[in-house]
Amino acid sequence: MNFIHSLQSEWLKTKRSAASWLCIIGGFFIPFIYLIAFLKNQTNINKYPNNIWETHFNELWHNMAIFLLPMGVILASSLITQMEFKNNTWKQLHASPQSYPTIFLSKYSVIFLMTVKFFLFFNIGLILSGLIPCLIVDGALPKEMIPIMAFLKGNVKLFIACMPILAIQYLISLMFKNFLVPVGIGLVGLIGSMIGLSWNYIFLSPYSYCAMQVVPIKRDFNLHVYGLVYFAIISVISYILYIRKKEKG
Repeated sequence: MNFIHSLQSEWLKTKRSAASWLCIIGGFFIPFIYLIAFLKNQTNINKYPNNIWETHFNELWHNMAIFLLPMGVILASSLITQMEFKNNTWKQLHASPQSYPTIFLSKYSVIFLMTVKFFLFFNIGLILSGLIPCLIVDGALPKEMIPIMAFLKGNVKLFIACMPILAIQYLISLMFKNFLVPVGIGLVGLIGSMIGLSWNYIFLSPYSYCAMQVVPIKRDFNLHVYGLVYFAIISVISYILYIRKKEKG
């Protein structure tokens, strides 16, 4: 029960926060652009020759996953974790009747939930950007049904791809008081990975996984296995460093 209460408390802190607005605006940004473009050109997803929903899904995620998704994870992870530094409330939090593992896991869980929230908004926007132009331009629903399972599978793969980034940013944000440090490190890692996508050892950089999920690059490794392993290792390291850190905020 302590964890549930702690999670609820941490979630309440995110209401009307920059991280919350980032999820909403970021999630609807690309779908909104496609919606406006469809309406302006008086067209819709029926223009695709076949697999119209999957083509629409892939196009939107291609534009999102290369830069905006990992950048959103970097910013959201840093904003949520740095909230205590900003308000100078780490000591107050640690003085509350909560164990260090509970505090660590509740904050970590909130970042996960915010990422899920972003994915939810994006998929709602994606579906609406496919439905609305069809109803306005053609006066009818799209000619194909929404492939729910294919969408779900694609979302899970992309979520796994961004999990190592989430873990790294949480670790860095816990270790440094300055908000610019985790954001700066994340931005350098992301841009560096985008530049080196064709490098044979790019799998060493978890910041490349989101882009590699949508860009047709030849690879001889399982991106999702690497992502989960990276996530597990970094999470354990992050927990150990947090517990052993003498000055926690």
